[in-house]
This record gives sequence, structure tokens and C-alpha cells, in this order.
Amino acid sequence: MAAESKTKYDRQLRIWGDQGQTALEKASICLLNCGPTGSEALKNLVLGGVGSITVIDGTKVEKHDLGNNFLLDEASLGQSKAKCVCAFLQELNDSVKAKFVEESPEALIERNPSFFSPFTLVIATQLLEISLLKLDKICRQSNVMLLVARSYGLTGLVRICLKEHDVVESKPEHFVDDLRLHNPWPELKEFAKTMDLNVTDPVVHKHIPYIVILIHIAEKWADGHGGCLPITRQEKKEFKDLIKGYMINPDEENYKEAIESSYKVSLPYGISSQLRQIINDNNAVEVNSASPDFWILVAALKEFIENEGAGEPPLEGSIPDMTSLTEYYISLQRIYQAKFESDCLAIEHRVRTILKRIGRDPDSISRAFIKNFCKNTRKLTVCRYRPLEDELISPAISELQKYMTDEDFSFSVSFYILLRAVDRFTANYNRFPGLFDNEMEEDISRLKTIAVGVLSDSGLHGSTLAEDLINEMCRFGGAEIHPVAAFIGGVASQEAIKLITKQFVPLNGTLVFNGIDQKSQVLSV
Repeated sequence: MAAESKTKYDRQLRIWGDQGQTALEKASICLLNCGPTGSEALKNLVLGGVGSITVIDGTKVEKHDLGNNFLLDEASLGQSKAKCVCAFLQELNDSVKAKFVEESPEALIERNPSFFSPFTLVIATQLLEISLLKLDKICRQSNVMLLVARSYGLTGLVRICLKEHDVVESKPEHFVDDLRLHNPWPELKEFAKTMDLNVTDPVVHKHIPYIVILIHIAEKWADGHGGCLPITRQEKKEFKDLIKGYMINPDEENYKEAIESSYKVSLPYGISSQLRQIINDNNAVEVNSASPDFWILVAALKEFIENEGAGEPPLEGSIPDMTSLTEYYISLQRIYQAKFESDCLAIEHRVRTILKRIGRDPDSISRAFIKNFCKNTRKLTVCRYRPLEDELISPAISELQKYMTDEDFSFSVSFYILLRAVDRFTANYNRFPGLFDNEMEEDISRLKTIAVGVLSDSGLHGSTLAEDLINEMCRFGGAEIHPVAAFIGGVASQEAIKLITKQFVPLNGTLVFNGIDQKSQVLSV
């Protein structure tokens, strides 16, 4: 990455690193409709440094656009909305290549589906259901990621549409350090033996790393318990008491750290159910020349776990901060790093062998990518998304019923149903409900009837929606309120960055924003 980019994007590089920023700078984004929701989403991505953007919108700027889209001004009136928004976005970051197409997204979807195939990601905003269904099929066939965002009055939604998304760097907020205290390898055991917990020098005693303390005491415990480590609540309490028994002074931080981390000794041997599901996936079992790099690495990981790993994944190779003498800590770091390098080398060898076997260049996957994969094997995540058409034809009836009867989710699922009802209303009457004051009462009745049909099609026979919510949906009149659009656009851009960088776990469901109660919830529908 260029030094200029490192300086320009310094703060965000601390979050997703050089690899993430490089992925962003290579990404090509297509935005459908540049109203406030789309403009807000694209603005965040332009500031983040995506490679190129293409804005698709066939409308002209009208007076009402000036009140909810800060990327337009009075000089824009009567001009192409796509052109004006594109020009303002270009001003925010001149490193981003920006262009526009003055055409209706609906017409483009209908007449030129191949237009979307060169893009990394398509962000579809304010599109009706009928167009989204077609666009979802187009993007899936071309392996282009699709992100749907919509704001409507005081509600809105964000949804991801693609076949599969594989995440190596999921970066969970809370994750237990991979220290292998329940199963230390020979080099770590040998290092621990070089230290005596009964040492008389108080300075040395209070600076023995807690990793060493726990290995010593776990071994002593196992000797007295038939080779088993503490499992029950009572055993864990007794184990902590055993640690306390080695303390000379109550202010010894290293022993306090050992007590706080004592649960790491009792961690289960082997791999998590989530990782087991991934390594046993058909994509890992049956790799071929067309398999993505991710699944080739998973296949190599499966072989490693069954052979060199003896049931365990490769060591991550890092240790947390702890109270210790500097030389002890550095020695521990080297031991953990050496084990990581050894495990990584074993996986790399297996990757090269698999690549050769399936007829690909053995060096086609870089060592850096393999190393990064090895550091994150315990955190791998695979997200799969149903086609939009499946969501409508085969709705998750049990989930929808649960949401309808759950007081915490009832508003969100009601808005989800009503947004679909609004789309049907618009398809029937060629306008949004509540657009004209003199037809408000009639529109409320029409929308209610259509909503009952959506409920029935979703398997929610006999369910009803609150009259107040139906009235509100008509009162919204299809308006894009800027604060709601900014929130929905912000969520959409955040999810876009997750998808492009393949870091952090993206939404797996439909996020519905309820502006009345200031709630956002993800529905598995």
C-alpha cells in the first residue's frame, strides 16, 4: 500500500489493516438510486477510500430533494440527480473514481442485466420488491454481492443478498486467548519447569508469568486427580484455593492474574462445534480446481486437525499482557511464536499439496494469506443467505409467528410486513399510500387489506397489525426522512465494508429499524 494511503487512512487502518484497506481500494461499487439513503451510504464508502463508484439514477433534482439530501444544493435544481451527487462525492475524496449513469435502475435491471457483472458490490436503495427479486437473481448468477437498503418514514431495513460469505478475520469482541494451558506442548512444559514456584526471592516470585503458574499447578492437580483437570464448580474453587496457597504476599499481581485466568485450564480439548461444522462442510470435503481459496485452506485445516494437530487447530501464537520479568515474557513469546510457525508450516505444506492435486499452481495462495488464516482458524465464520424469492415463497413461518407474539419484536416484524404491503400497494396504484391527503382514509383501508394478504402469504393466518402502525405507514407517504436515511445508510455502508474486507461478521437476516421506539433488530425471515 502506498505511503500516501497509509497517512490518509491512518485511523481506519487500525481497524481493518493493510489487507482490508487494499480490498477497499480495489472495490467497485454500484449505487442504485441516490436519494438520501443511497447518498449517505456511498458518502461513507467514498470517505473510506473505495476504488470506484457508479451512481445510477434517472431522476432530476426537485425542491423536496434539497431538504433531505445534503449532497445537493439549489444550483442542482433541474439537473441530473446522479450527476450532481456524483460530483459532490468526488469532492470528498479525489482518489476515488466516480461516474454516473442517468437511467432508471428498474429499466437497467430489465434491459441490461449484464451491466452489474463487473461490480464488486451493488447497493440497491429504495427499490420495490419486484425489481429486487430480479436484481437478486442477476447478482447471484454473476457472483456479485448485493446489499439492499431502504428508508421509509420512521422505519427502514438493510439486508444482504449473496450465496455465501466466508470470513477469516471475524474479530469477535470477546474471545478466550489461545494459550493451550489445558494441553501444553513439550517446549512450553520444559520452559515452565525452569521456574520454581517456591523460589525464595520475592522479586522473582511476584514476576513469574501466570501461564507458568497455571501449568505448574494444573500438573500438580492432575497428578492428584487421576490425570483430570478441574471440571465441576467445586473443583474449580479448590483449584483457585491451590493457587492462593502459593502466594507469599496478597499483592502479588501475577497470582491474581493466575486466579482470574484459572478457567483457561479447564477449557475443553479439541475444536468448537462451529469449526467442526465448517471443516465437515461439503465444500471442504470435495475441493476442486474451481474451489475458492478459503475452502482449500479449510480442507488443509481439516487434514491438520486430524494429523499434526491431534484434534486441535493451529496455535494462534500470541500471548496477552501479564505481570512478568521482561526476559520471561520474551521467552514465552518466542515459544508461542515458534509453535505457531511450526503449525503454519504444516498447514502450508498441506495447502500446496492440495493445490497440486487439484491441478492448480501450488504457489497460487500466498504465504501471507495462509498465515493470516492460521491465526484465525478458531474464529472462522461462514454466512449463507437465502434468495429473496425463497423468503417470499417459503417464509420462515415459525420464526415470524414467534416474532408476532413477542412484545419486543412485534413492532419490527409489523414494519417488515407493512413495507412489503407498501410495495404491493405501489405496484397496484403506481404511487405510495398516503401521498394525497384527500385519499388518506381510503389508502389506509387499501393498505390494511393488502397487509392482511401479506400476512396470509407469510403463513400468519389470523394475525393482525396495529391500526396505529398502518395509519403511520400511510402518513409517511413514502418520505425519506434524513435522520432515518442517515442511520440506514450508515448501517448499509458498515455492512458493505464488512463484505468487501471480509472482516467482522455481517448481518445474517433482515435488520429492521423502528424509529418510533428507536430500536433496530435483526429478523431471521
